[in-house]
Amino acid sequence: MDEQATIQGEEHGRLIYDVFARNCPSRETWGHLTGRWGTLALLALGEGSYRFNALRRKVDGVSEKMLAQTLQALERDGMIHREAQHTIPPRVEYSLTPLGREAARRLLGLIEWLEEEMPRVVEARGRYDQAKNDA
Repeated sequence: MDEQATIQGEEHGRLIYDVFARNCPSRETWGHLTGRWGTLALLALGEGSYRFNALRRKVDGVSEKMLAQTLQALERDGMIHREAQHTIPPRVEYSLTPLGREAARRLLGLIEWLEEEMPRVVEARGRYDQAKNDA
């Protein structure tokens, strides 16, 4: 990893990360948080803990493979806690860590704003599509 491209400097002995830098580790986490499935999984888990299949039903449209990869990435980033209970059959529950709760809280504001503004988005799409058809 190119240290110069990753870190912009230090401030009071603390590394400063730059999501715009190609090799900065914050960019990878940014992708996990803002990807379609990462955002939806975090917001769903903001409601409480879920078992895998229940979470998959909640996040409508996600494949089993994609959800597993998403949860693993978010767990690695410290956003999700995975608890495997040694029962028969095995029971695994996912929940948010404090870091994940903070991320979900911040993403929720964006989602709420988007849902409120969707009439304007739909209207803009209609104008755009009409102009493309007229051209």
